[in-house]
Amino acid sequence: MTRKRRSNGQGTLFKRVQGGPWIARYLTHDKKWKEQSTRTTDRRDAERIISKLVSQAALRTSGVIDPQLEGILQQAQRTIESHLSDYEAKLNAGRRNPRYVATALHHVREIATHRGWSLASDLSAEGVNHYAADMKTQGLSGRTIHAHITSVKGFSKWLSVHGKLPRDPLASVVKPSPKTDRRRIRRALSLEEWDWLRFTTETNEARFGMSGADRVLLYATAIQTGLRSSELRSLTRGDLFMDSDQPHIRCRAGSTKNGKSAKQHVLADLAQALKKHVESKTPQAAAFTMPRDWEVADMLRADLADARNAWMNAAKADPKEYAKRQQSDFLSPTDHRGEVLDFHSLRHTTATWLAASGAQPKAIQAIMRHSDITTTMNTYGHLLPGQEADTVARLPVMIPSVPEPLQLTDGSAAVVPISKDPPLRSQQLRHDSVLKGAVQCRPGSGRSAEATTTKGLKTRPGDDSVRNDAGRNGNTPGRDRTCDPQIRNLLLYPLSYGGF
Repeated sequence: MTRKRRSNGQGTLFKRVQGGPWIARYLTHDKKWKEQSTRTTDRRDAERIISKLVSQAALRTSGVIDPQLEGILQQAQRTIESHLSDYEAKLNAGRRNPRYVATALHHVREIATHRGWSLASDLSAEGVNHYAADMKTQGLSGRTIHAHITSVKGFSKWLSVHGKLPRDPLASVVKPSPKTDRRRIRRALSLEEWDWLRFTTETNEARFGMSGADRVLLYATAIQTGLRSSELRSLTRGDLFMDSDQPHIRCRAGSTKNGKSAKQHVLADLAQALKKHVESKTPQAAAFTMPRDWEVADMLRADLADARNAWMNAAKADPKEYAKRQQSDFLSPTDHRGEVLDFHSLRHTTATWLAASGAQPKAIQAIMRHSDITTTMNTYGHLLPGQEADTVARLPVMIPSVPEPLQLTDGSAAVVPISKDPPLRSQQLRHDSVLKGAVQCRPGSGRSAEATTTKGLKTRPGDDSVRNDAGRNGNTPGRDRTCDPQIRNLLLYPLSYGGF
């Protein structure tokens, strides 16, 4: 080994093999010996290189050169592609959805190619803003532009946090709001639409590898739980707790959008159907044999088309009704407002039906697993047809009419004094005044105040049968209006699976 010693503190030059390049060995700023090839066989060139290395080490030791900043500048000169490899490892270590990781990397590469970036130091806010403007010119939606910018900003922030860049060059970039230019607005299924979809699908042939009954079970689970397509796909038999006092489905943290485990409750009838569905499967087997991601929406649209055809055929005997249904949006994949029905619309249906049932907004937010209640109410808070009128009908009477004068037993009119005080007057006009001594509404009505005959109560909507044992106090506080335990809130009842 050829060795060329230099003066104290100036390092050493040596060759490992005869004819090879000179190797510089010197003391760094942190008092560690370092060996580095000069990549030259010429001794004079090697002398100049080691002198530079030693002088830089001395500057770092004296604080003239910041070693940390120097390391960041070196990282900034690495290629974007080499950094993306490390960024991908970071996302995978965080148990991100593989589809999310692939999409984020694709967005970064697409922007880098569009702007001609090759090094990490090439990233600039101006370049991203120009890219966003070009996308808008091409007619892409605000939601698409928002997704691309979110991906590249996440990459840029990771570079700065992990010492790859001295600062975040995209910190000033403002993401466009996806709500200002939404191209795909979803709607919820109505209760009647669900009845027709369930009825026609459960007796239909297999489609995309799933039987009709399995598809209905999948749709019902999606509506009752609000789980997304990818979350439903991740479920195994071991995630279904149908024998519990409160049947529920567990979705693991690695499969949810927010990275937190979810516990979604289901009604008893759906729990029994799910239990029967998976009884022959192993605990690790998938609960649903779903088609590929992009085919799930196609499967639902095909079932919606069959349900609409069945609904149309049911009115063929009535030409007027048939013509009316042809112009209706009932079960249409896209309505007259441009709102669409796809698989994610079943999640919208969850929030809509819960809101219509009178559930508290915070409870709906918890079931939907939204971090912000604004998302719950604005994006998913659809109204069912006719719900506006029903809501207004609950308001108190604002311009009451004067009540009809009561009549005494002798047939004479009873004069009820009306207060001049506005609040008391309004209260008197909104409620029937009761006068002591008035025992019947009017002469000849045949209705005595002490009459004991009462009309029987119907046991359920649409059923003409009545209870024979409905007494005069049968609907007093603390008593049930019906003996049928299946009568529930009319908006909650259709949430039942109804198939088994």
